[in-house]
Amino acid sequence: MSGWREISRETLVDSPYLRVYCETVATPTRPQGIEWMVSRRKQAAIVAPRTAEGKFLLVHQERVPVRRELWEFPAGQIDGDVTPESILSAAHRELGEETGYRCTGEMIPLGFYFSSAGFTDEQCHLFLATDVVPREEGHAHDDGEAILECRAFSADELRDAIRRSEICDANTLSLFARLTACGYL
Repeated sequence: MSGWREISRETLVDSPYLRVYCETVATPTRPQGIEWMVSRRKQAAIVAPRTAEGKFLLVHQERVPVRRELWEFPAGQIDGDVTPESILSAAHRELGEETGYRCTGEMIPLGFYFSSAGFTDEQCHLFLATDVVPREEGHAHDDGEAILECRAFSADELRDAIRRSEICDANTLSLFARLTACGYL
């Protein structure tokens, strides 16, 4: 990308899940540079699991930063190098771990989005998993997760929950919008 150049970077936070920097970056319109606080995160995969009956599975999960339990599509970070294979693998892994279901149909890629481009480079890859069924081993929640339940929602129930702000996280809202735009809802 012509005109973009990192001038300096100071590390403020460095953890396995999040890095925060104070960066000075030259841009096409600001060649002298601008200072910006940037959060660097791993890329993620978000999955809309759809049953053969056309219902969508969401997990009800505790979210410490917002001090609430949220209904969400399953999602998780991509470990290691980001390749088409590792992105797809993360989508299948998170589907199984968080819901206890597996995809017997197609895992359809629906593109990506940036979760909050004003402060983070986190890129989230969106998928529709068709014909999901319970897997023999059930779910395998990570130690850091507090998933309270998994439930199937009809498309109308999803719309109503979004309208009432009961579903209010960026991943689920973005994937719902992409499903709608692509004609899956």
